[in-house]
Amino acid sequence: MRPMKLRYSLGCWVTLFGSFSASRNKVVTQAAAVPHLCCFRKTMHYQTEERGHPNSPDYRIYFKTSEGKYISPFHDIPLRAEIEQDNDVPAKKPKKNESEVLFNMVVEVPRWSNAKMEIATKEPLNPIKQDVKKGKLRYVANIFPHKGYIWNYGAIPQTWEDPNHTDKETRCCGDNDPIDVCDIGTQVCFPGQVIQVKVLGILAMIDEGEMDWKVIAINAKDPDAKNLNSIDDVFKSRPGHLEATVDWFRKYKVPDGKPENQFGFNGQFKDKDFAVEVIKSTHEHWRALMQKQINSGGIECKNVSCCESPFKFSADEARDVVQLAPAFGGAYPLSPEVDKWHFV
Repeated sequence: MRPMKLRYSLGCWVTLFGSFSASRNKVVTQAAAVPHLCCFRKTMHYQTEERGHPNSPDYRIYFKTSEGKYISPFHDIPLRAEIEQDNDVPAKKPKKNESEVLFNMVVEVPRWSNAKMEIATKEPLNPIKQDVKKGKLRYVANIFPHKGYIWNYGAIPQTWEDPNHTDKETRCCGDNDPIDVCDIGTQVCFPGQVIQVKVLGILAMIDEGEMDWKVIAINAKDPDAKNLNSIDDVFKSRPGHLEATVDWFRKYKVPDGKPENQFGFNGQFKDKDFAVEVIKSTHEHWRALMQKQINSGGIECKNVSCCESPFKFSADEARDVVQLAPAFGGAYPLSPEVDKWHFV
């Protein structure tokens, strides 16, 4: 497979970034070709490299550019996405209305899957890993009638819900993670896929007293994207979908013996303008984090492209991080408990 030309550069804070392919082509390199056996998935501008064994605590998904340079999906993938034209024509200028701007989304969990995959915020290069609690891998329960996550679930890069910041509306502090996003598009994505999304609204979930915003968005490449421009459009064209979203977030921890989650604004979705303001706020918190203006809260801030950041390190240092990870190997078997139905 010929590598595709990278048509943007990783620059200072926010740069130009192109559209992303939904291709799920996988290239497996031979052990003789590299020091460790790896597995790659490639999109238009980013590749993912798997290390360790899927369904095990050592499994990691690292990110790299199409030029082969390792990056952090948390810090080095830009917040905003701008549509790129063909034949080297300059990228289109962003629309004046900021609520119409597309954002990048790093997919952590595909729809209908159960493994609680997430950006490892406290590890160098912030790979995607499966969350572990009390020594066990975490899987989201199937709350009847749902199977696993009911949308593609992930995060918007270059955002951070600051645990030192108290939201003026809900009076809750941030959860120390990038802001979460639910892609309600029709395509089932894969972990590590980077897509462009159109923001439609936001839900103010309160998770064990912490502010945990849930952005509702749709893949800009989705056939329905042109018809869904607001949260009201979703209510009208997809009866029950947003109600199911609130129900899912309310109950998904109950099978683990935890209480139902609570919500700000009486569980009502806020519109896209409100959502964009929350995204902008969490981006500013991330910028302060990366410039060492605020306590990191244990977040690993190493990056290769944020030129104003004291945490910037070299491509060689980034490569060394990945080389220390275990070689890619076969997936471990899943417990039958993962497919159990729960009636809550």
